[in-house]
Amino acid sequence: MSDAPIVRPLPISGFPEWLPEVRVVEQRWLDTIRLIFERYGFCSVETPSVEALDVLMAKGETSQEVYALRRLQADADDDSARLGLHFDLTVPFARYVAAHFNELVFPFKRYQMQRVWRGERPQEGRFREFTQCDIDVINVDRVPLHFDAELPRIVHEVLTTLGVPPWTLNINNRKVLQGFYEGLGVADPLAVIRIADRMDKIGPGGVGELLATRAGLAPDQVRACLELAAIRASGAEVVEQVRELRVKSDLLDEGLDELAAVLADLADLPAGSVVADLSIARGLDYYTGTVYEAKFVDWPDFGSICSGGRYDNLAGSFIRRNLPGVGISIGLTRIFAKLLAEGLLSVGPASPADVLVVIPSAGRRPAALATAAELRGRGLRVETYHQPDKLAKQVRYAVRKGIGHVWFPPFDEDRDHEVKNLATGEQAIADPAGWSPPPRS
Repeated sequence: MSDAPIVRPLPISGFPEWLPEVRVVEQRWLDTIRLIFERYGFCSVETPSVEALDVLMAKGETSQEVYALRRLQADADDDSARLGLHFDLTVPFARYVAAHFNELVFPFKRYQMQRVWRGERPQEGRFREFTQCDIDVINVDRVPLHFDAELPRIVHEVLTTLGVPPWTLNINNRKVLQGFYEGLGVADPLAVIRIADRMDKIGPGGVGELLATRAGLAPDQVRACLELAAIRASGAEVVEQVRELRVKSDLLDEGLDELAAVLADLADLPAGSVVADLSIARGLDYYTGTVYEAKFVDWPDFGSICSGGRYDNLAGSFIRRNLPGVGISIGLTRIFAKLLAEGLLSVGPASPADVLVVIPSAGRRPAALATAAELRGRGLRVETYHQPDKLAKQVRYAVRKGIGHVWFPPFDEDRDHEVKNLATGEQAIADPAGWSPPPRS
């Protein structure tokens, strides 16, 4: 035993890690999401975890969230490697499209399922490292508006298939907000949008105070902004409710037309699953049109579980082409961790193996290995026990790992193979050349 000091093996706060029986469920979720994304023709890409800091900060006020990278032994004044971990997948995707512009077919529809990193204070629903599942459509000059409806439709299918508890996808349009604020005579609409984006954190009272003190809005302007943010509707009636506030601008009209068109395209989805919510702002500067945020119905104070929107010129930060896009992100880790904490996830087995092949004795080990190889050759997932322990101990090992079947190779040359179903207790003669386990539930 070494005399070196013991380092406590605690995970770092905000960096979740799962036991195998939980991780296997997360893997199934990822497989399901991947299948649905590909069903709609989205292709997979993966970008590096690290980007240049000027790329990460090309759009929006994000510098406080970025983890910058630096060599441990770097000189104090060495800033040559201006690198950081990506805080989302949208900005790296825009850089990717610009870098590979001449090799891609447009409109380019991609999905990306990777970990991202944000320098936030860990709390429920907020992590420093987490997995996002993004889909985006990017095109030269123009992205048809119907994609703004296709993306939430895909998210609806994903969350429904996964059995996620009741949720609502809230939709707004940044043109509605910016046009409304311009119609009120607000000098800096984007500053007001950033404040409005804090509605779910500080409430109408807190937003109203910031609009007055930080944005310098007059009392009637503050009142109108809060009235707009209070509007929620499931269909085209949202347009009439905004009109009743008697604010006019061309940009507002354009945004209302787009919002109504997206809602009409999604009208066939179950009632309440998609709602126009004019409090949704999305604080990142690169959003320019439709914006999305999905939230749990039963946990209204929990953060958004999906988010995204339309961006007109994010890729234009990297290439002199007009490359608008629209995208939406599923916060897989946030959803998964919440359901796990609430006891709403049934964990899987601690092993992916279908069968455990026992070792009858040291002398019969080669025969056991040959049996395992034959079963694997037929596509089964097979673990071979590591030593010739008592059979009861080997069976207990399979039970603890959730392996459904135990295979007993012949104990002597003239004996038969047998397999035991641990769920039913039944044991029977079996042929490794033809036996298959029943499908897992």
